[in-house]
Amino acid sequence: MFDALLLTKADDGTTRAAVTALDDAALPEGEVRVDVAFSTVNYKDALAITGKSPVVRKFPMVPGIDFAGTVAESSDARYKKGDPVLLNGWGVGETHWGGLAQQARVKADWLVAIPPGFDARQTMAIGTAGYTAMLCVMALQQHGLTPASGPVLVTGANGGVGTIAIALLARLGFEVHASTGRTAEAAHLQRLGAREIIDRATLGEPGKPLQKERWAGAVDSVGSHTLANVCASLRYGGTVAACGLAQGMDFPASVAPFILRGVTLAGVDSVQAPQARRVEAWRRLAAELPRDLLDANTQTLGLGAVAELAPRLLAGQVRGRVVVDVWA
Repeated sequence: MFDALLLTKADDGTTRAAVTALDDAALPEGEVRVDVAFSTVNYKDALAITGKSPVVRKFPMVPGIDFAGTVAESSDARYKKGDPVLLNGWGVGETHWGGLAQQARVKADWLVAIPPGFDARQTMAIGTAGYTAMLCVMALQQHGLTPASGPVLVTGANGGVGTIAIALLARLGFEVHASTGRTAEAAHLQRLGAREIIDRATLGEPGKPLQKERWAGAVDSVGSHTLANVCASLRYGGTVAACGLAQGMDFPASVAPFILRGVTLAGVDSVQAPQARRVEAWRRLAAELPRDLLDANTQTLGLGAVAELAPRLLAGQVRGRVVVDVWA
């Protein structure tokens, strides 16, 4: 038996979340069973737990789009008992039972070995949000962005992606500007490496299709009017790595920034990213992310506190990363 946060759908269509004892035999199919040590609560997890968006495709479901732990048993030669592993995406927590549980059974192809120098908790202090932030940084660099290009904007700066993106970009020598709705957290963002703090209200409303050139690049986890205004404000040849929809899925923009300034909108998907890109992202996180920033940017909760946290996360009331100790 093991404990898990289990989502069920009530007769009235609402989603119910409760920590439940489950039998190992209930685990879905997969080549590798993992003793989960830590998981996290991401924005998508909060949507699933609250039922605010149809993230979960079948019930009952164990949410949690990522986890870290050790291999308990494996029928795949790449993994043996005791190997430290992590997982991000691949539909876990949506179509396949996820990481907010003490046990998980998954396909071997979905796993990544925890890089040397990291433990399970540290990888989840980074989590899918931090891994996505690194994919965004890699996308900007692949499009030629360097510190000499000019300042880089990070939207949703107090969220999981935003905080890690700031720390990574600052460590690489970029001048980082941070857009947030919680300007009271300015000191925290500055400790992460932000040089300028911008109230998100200045970007969150409809704007002109082409605006003053401000940033050479951007990491956007917000979407909607914010992303449109960011594109309209990029310098000639700039790139924005778009990975989220905290404000909305719409993109009310024009082609002006793309055909008049040569702007690039680079989509970043962490769920189905190829294995080689995942391994490279985690290798770089191990090498480049300052360890001392992780603890200051992370809070740890037990499984029983996750359901209460989810609506607060959706309301933008949670700073940084949330690690879940599934045994607490």
